[in-house]
Amino acid sequence: MNKSNGVLMQYFHWYIPADGSLWKKVSSEAKKLSEMGITSLWLPPVFKGLAGANSVGYDIYDLYDLGEFDQKGSVRTKYGTKDEYLEAVKSAHDYGINIYADIVFNHKAGADYKERVWAQKVDWNNREAELGQPRIIEAWTKFTFPGRIDYDERGNVSEYKYSKFLWDYLHFDGVDWDEKSGENAIFKFEAHGDTWEKMLDSEKGNYDYLMFADIDFGIDEVRQELKDWAKWFIEFTNIDGFRLDAIKHITLEYFIEWLDFVRAETGKELFTVGEYWNPNRLDLLEKYVVESGFRMSLFDAPLQNKFHRASKHGSGFDLRKMFDDTLVAKYPIHSVTLVDNHDTQPLQALEAPVEDWFKPLAYAFILLRQQGYPCVFYPDIYGAEYTDKGKDGNDYIIILNPVKDLPKLLEARKNYAYGKQIDYFDFPTCVGWTRLGNEENPNAMAVVISTGDEGYKDMYVGENFAGKQFVDFLNNRIEKVLINGEGIGRFSVNSRNVSVWIGII
Repeated sequence: MNKSNGVLMQYFHWYIPADGSLWKKVSSEAKKLSEMGITSLWLPPVFKGLAGANSVGYDIYDLYDLGEFDQKGSVRTKYGTKDEYLEAVKSAHDYGINIYADIVFNHKAGADYKERVWAQKVDWNNREAELGQPRIIEAWTKFTFPGRIDYDERGNVSEYKYSKFLWDYLHFDGVDWDEKSGENAIFKFEAHGDTWEKMLDSEKGNYDYLMFADIDFGIDEVRQELKDWAKWFIEFTNIDGFRLDAIKHITLEYFIEWLDFVRAETGKELFTVGEYWNPNRLDLLEKYVVESGFRMSLFDAPLQNKFHRASKHGSGFDLRKMFDDTLVAKYPIHSVTLVDNHDTQPLQALEAPVEDWFKPLAYAFILLRQQGYPCVFYPDIYGAEYTDKGKDGNDYIIILNPVKDLPKLLEARKNYAYGKQIDYFDFPTCVGWTRLGNEENPNAMAVVISTGDEGYKDMYVGENFAGKQFVDFLNNRIEKVLINGEGIGRFSVNSRNVSVWIGII
């Protein structure tokens, strides 16, 4: 599924302040975002996590607690309350913006009680390699969700709000902590046999286990509970789609079953993008898209990594090969392209940030071309400042500045990025392309990018523009370009920069 000239925005980053204000900000900014050309927002996990009001959201505790119950030390989440979330969704819809919810199914965290479980310790780097003999461990696997319990006058449980389903060790296939011994290791539960679930590739022997209490999707009642929850969640919140977290750790067969169910039950399209983060294995992303029956899109991790490397190597990176071995080149309709995200930002787990000078160039690559569904990152609009420890254990202050020209690039996509695309990827440090417009949007556009010296491209924009002048929409060049009788103009660009030339019919 593609969104013609739409733009997705990841409306958070890892270090958003834990002041409960984000949902209110969505409501207050919705009109402005719509005017900028943002058509969809990917919001962070709305569910109560292990860290309560300080949880980024990926340490999922209770899928039914959207900031409504006093659990894990707070009622609200890091981002606000249930009512504020519902209002944010409504406000976005009022301005034509879709909301995609971040769904975390791989694991649960913050169990209310521990249980004695027979388990087999396995190797961190090869989960098929067993270490020692099976033994009884104490695992945090019993979830009772006390905040959702209503009691009668005698103190007896009268109702579990929203769902009666309680989780215990029979619903999980492993943990990474034994409370009995105090050992941090991966323990595979013996209850459902001695194998992990089937994964798409053999990374770490089998990458079913990622963190916390790993959900076992081989259990029928687990599969049904997550379907029932999704139907409730969609109807309760009126969201429009999903970002699926950590999908390479979950059996693909379940997501096929789950998506078919929720789409059929709700009658909604439910655009879905999955996080299968592997920048070096395009073949695995391709395989996932195909084997999912094209039910979902994926983030183009290989392209993001190319942006990262290009920003590091400058003129040493061959721009002609920017889209080689990328998902957007192979499956453009099922590729969500991005420059950075909460995992690649500085000091995070998959750290691979794009340097400031290259970000306008990278955004031009994803916003002004036909292929892909572009995703804009929150700090690139608003900026960010935070402190955290680096891999060396030292504290670092990180300042992320708003990206120069990003609002103008969004405006250019909204108003001018239409019609046939002609590529001029013929020089390693200077490339370009043109968009010829269409019947509804007849204006033309020419984009030139340089990572080396000042350069130019002779490019075709159409005979209908003969004798007309083009101007640089970004104001990086002050001259005007006259189009000759064959519809060709010479479009220039400054060193290590981008120019977006616009012709008006």
